[in-house]
Amino acid sequence: MTEIDYKTVNRYWEAATPSILGPYMMDGFGFPASAGNFRFQAESRIVRRLAGGVKRDGAVLDLGSGIGFWAEDFARRFSRVTAVEGSRTLFESLQKRCSPYPNITPIHGDVMTFEPDGLYNLVFLGGLLMYLNEGDVIALLRKLAPCIEPGGMILCRESTVRGDTVTRQGDYQVIYRSVPNYEHIFGQCGLSVRHVERNEPYVLMQIGCELVRKWKETVPEKFHVLRGVGHLTYFGLRLCNPWITHIPKALGISFPKLENHFLVLEADVS
Repeated sequence: MTEIDYKTVNRYWEAATPSILGPYMMDGFGFPASAGNFRFQAESRIVRRLAGGVKRDGAVLDLGSGIGFWAEDFARRFSRVTAVEGSRTLFESLQKRCSPYPNITPIHGDVMTFEPDGLYNLVFLGGLLMYLNEGDVIALLRKLAPCIEPGGMILCRESTVRGDTVTRQGDYQVIYRSVPNYEHIFGQCGLSVRHVERNEPYVLMQIGCELVRKWKETVPEKFHVLRGVGHLTYFGLRLCNPWITHIPKALGISFPKLENHFLVLEADVS
């Protein structure tokens, strides 16, 4: 199985733009910043529903925190949040965003060497596992499984493919796995999958990304006018939401190529 190179992954994220669009991989499509905010707010509502049974006075571990939007959201609802981010560039933005919240502990460090400091009611992995080779995914989850409070959960939000695993090389390296592949991995880690749900806000915006990418591949660069095309695409998607995300499936078309799923995990009771 092809593996990704962590030095290349780290180099990419050190150079990433610390914005709402950058970590969402929505840069370069001409979208307004409101597109990133829309997606985050829509995803946040899903996360609040999925984690609705988690104790409000509980502790949260946010691994791969990025610029801190999720850590900030969790801090408003839970007593204690530990946010771990490896990129110095993104960590500086995380610190700034989370500075008004005394219940957030930001940590700059590698998620693989981070040692949990107690038990957590919620562990959030918001697009982390796809940047880890399979052996490290298993090692990380086996380390986290004993740290879940009774009644707590690990909540993953991962980009997925429908078929075989896809490994991207080059400057941006990532591993896209299928939901059944993730379920198989979780089973090796002492974790049970309680719930799987397609991330519809992600799918909506991914439709836009892939449409704009096709435009860029088809039209000469001097006619790209990305700002105009990106804005029109975004507002068209909002106008047609949510039914537009169901059309490809109804027509039997595998579009967009990338999906994203929320996976709710709980520790097996031995």
